Amino acid sequence: MTASAGLLLYRLDPALELLIVHPGGPYWAKKDEGAWSIPKGEVDAGEDPLAAARREFTEELGIEPPPGDPRPLGTITQKAGKVVEAWAVEGDLDVSAIAANTFDLEWPPRSGRIVAFPEIDRAAWVDPGTARRKLNPAQAPFVDRLVDALGG
Repeated sequence: MTASAGLLLYRLDPALELLIVHPGGPYWAKKDEGAWSIPKGEVDAGEDPLAAARREFTEELGIEPPPGDPRPLGTITQKAGKVVEAWAVEGDLDVSAIAANTFDLEWPPRSGRIVAFPEIDRAAWVDPGTARRKLNPAQAPFVDRLVDALGG
């Protein structure tokens, strides 16, 4: 099983909004509902999961996460078996300022042509209901846990 860690950034101005990200690359280009994620990534051997979540946030968005106190949101297991541990952090950022890392992929397949794609192609601030619809279904409990922690 692969262990991942991530941060669910939220803001309360005036209502609760959550930051979610859409994966980049040609396989995700036309997928929307159920395809988004919290910024997350693999935890390296011996790495503290919260430190990994902060590192992955920076790598995926090109922006340091805010320094706020992280609220543990527990873990979930995605369909393919990946275990994701998450924390919520209050803060704000301009989604137009993201600058994601890239990955190389042979595209089109069997073409011999290697193309660089962003790890994430966009980020958005959304309300909890929209987050539940757009997120990978296994990650929706993170939204519910945050809403509960904030008092409903």
